[in-house]
This record gives sequence, structure tokens and C-alpha cells, in this order.
Amino acid sequence: MKNFSTGAARPLLARALASAALAAALGFSASLAIAAPASADPACRFSANAPDQHKVVKGDTLWDISGAFLEHPWCWPQVWGMNRDEIRNPHWIYPGQIIYFDRLHGRLTLVKPGSETNANAGQPPLTRLSPQLRTGDLGPDNAVPAIPAGVIEPYLTQPLVVEDATLAHAARIVAAQDDRLNLGEGDRIYVRGDLHGATSFQIFRPGSTLRDPETRKVVAHEAAYVGTARLVTEARPGVDVHSFAITHSVKEITVGDRLLPAPPVPVRNYVPHAPTQPIGARVMSIGSESNYASQSQVVTVNRGTLDGLDVGAVLDLYHVGQTVTDPASRGFLGLGKKKLRLPDEQYGELFIFRVFGHVSYGLVMQVTAPVQVGDVAKSPE
Repeated sequence: MKNFSTGAARPLLARALASAALAAALGFSASLAIAAPASADPACRFSANAPDQHKVVKGDTLWDISGAFLEHPWCWPQVWGMNRDEIRNPHWIYPGQIIYFDRLHGRLTLVKPGSETNANAGQPPLTRLSPQLRTGDLGPDNAVPAIPAGVIEPYLTQPLVVEDATLAHAARIVAAQDDRLNLGEGDRIYVRGDLHGATSFQIFRPGSTLRDPETRKVVAHEAAYVGTARLVTEARPGVDVHSFAITHSVKEITVGDRLLPAPPVPVRNYVPHAPTQPIGARVMSIGSESNYASQSQVVTVNRGTLDGLDVGAVLDLYHVGQTVTDPASRGFLGLGKKKLRLPDEQYGELFIFRVFGHVSYGLVMQVTAPVQVGDVAKSPE
């Protein structure tokens, strides 16, 4: 599968070790894992033209490297024998290292096949690859990333999607010191609402609504992150508001903006996997000014934890099949002619990295065409 990109397309190194890179670039520490032969899972096969080896170069990602060997890059946990619940003895992958395809044992390794043997098993020693995602702590500067960390960082730590229930109960700025209208770092603000015991907050401004492409119901709201604030004095008897100080601003802050407790720094182990139950979702919005998304861009889908979607799930992307007129059917001036539904066309993959109740963020991986609002995202077949 080729990449679609707004810039110059770089040939995919492809589909297997690169999955590990997804783990690494997002902050995982990556180490190579050996596994049962890929044929153990029919969906996780090595490509027929998989190379014997790949030398890691600067700019590689683990997802891309995996794609050089596997038909589906996200399958690396299966073909490397990785346990989703246990990440042990991680080793960073660096430019200059060579990844070998051990065809005899159906696995990937950092040890050249046949160069060393295991006295007990008569096999080369195993080097286990266990990518870990540590947002904000990406490890050694030269280690190969899974994806550019900056792509998803804002979506992990900032309230860019706010669901209805959360918005309804969010605290809000009701006044500012000296009746100021445009506020910034260091200014005193007064806030009304439940603080839920928190002292550090993010400030956001509700934006456009997100509607389910299928039901047309509003399921969430886009939110513009504008800054942060800390609690100075909580409301006391006879006082209706809390006093806050703005600690950081990226845009002008105004009365009416909302506050949410700052989330903890994410520390997650992203292990790509098929959803635990069948998922059929639709793309709701694209995290850019464009009407289309390409590789390494973020989109939202209309499914979340309450629908069985979890962090690390991989979905296949499809363009919805068109409805056309059967040219052989009878009719008058086009009326009464039979309509035919064409199949959905699969064109890429989506990696889910943050989930809410009925909304999730997904990172576009390999695509052969641009992603559009309304496209289908469903469990791999």
C-alpha cells in the first residue's frame, strides 16, 4: 500500500517493524520481539516480497519499518510475540541497526540468522521488542520514533473535543480583575463552578458541534485550547466565585471561557491490536483547516469506550460505496431505473490513541487516498 501525503511521498518501508515504531515514536521504548511464525494468525502475514533485512535510517518510524516486512504493520505484536499486558526489558532502536527477517522461524530479529545459536533450543537468541509510549519523555534523542510525537501531543493533553456532559458541568470565567476584557498570563480571573478538588486547570473556548454522520445528533463539541490557570483562593462562605491566576496563554482569554481540570501526563503503552469487538464507525471531523486528511494527521470518529473502542485499536478506513444507476435497467428519462450500491473501498488504516465516551481520536497511518468526513472506519477483516 502506498502513502498519500500532502508533501512528497516517501516510499513505505512498510509494515512490520514499523508498528514498533509507532510504539516508539509516540514515546515508547522499542525493543525487538521474536514471535511465533506470522502464519499463526492468517491476518498477520509477512509480505511475499519482504526483504531479508532493513537498515534503520534517520527518519524511519517503527510503523514504517514493520510495513517493510508485514502485510499489516500493526500486526507486529503478534509476529514478535509481544504481550499487551507485559512490557519488559525494552531496548531502543537506533539508526544504523539492522533488522533481519528470520525466514526459517518466521520472525524479526536484531541478530543475523545463523550467526549465533541458542544451546538449548538450537535457535538464535531472541531480542524482544517491547515499544512503550511515554508522552513527554521520548528517551534517547537518536532513537527511532513510532511517529512524530508532536502530531498527537496536543490531542493527549488539551481539551480539543469536549462531550456534552463535560461541557455542561465545566467551570467558567465570569469576571476579571479591573473589568479587563482581554486576558493573558499573570491576570487574575474569577471562576464559577465545581472544581472537583483540582487546583490546576486548562482554559478552553467551545467551538463548533460534532454531529454523528449517521444519526446527525450532536455528540461533542470542538474546543479551542487558550491557556492554563491555577487556583489561588477557593470560594468561601458569602463569596460566589473562585479566584484564579492565568499561568499561560496561547490566545487572548475572555470572560465566558471554560475551565477543565488539567489531565495527568499520559503514560501509556500503545500496542496496536484489532478491536476486541466488531466496530463500525464514521469519521466526524478532521483536525486541520482542510476538508481532507492525509498520513500522520488526526481525525475524530463517532465511537468510544462505551462502544467498545480502546486505546491502540486499529481500524481500516473505507470510502463509502457510491449508489449508481444500473445502465441495463428500464425507465423513462432516468425515472424508475434500478439503483446499485457499490462496495466500500478500503484505502488506509487508523490508529486510535485517545478515547472518550462516544468519541475517539485516531491517527491516520498508511492511506492511498485522502480521508474525508463521513468515511467508514471499521474493524480489520
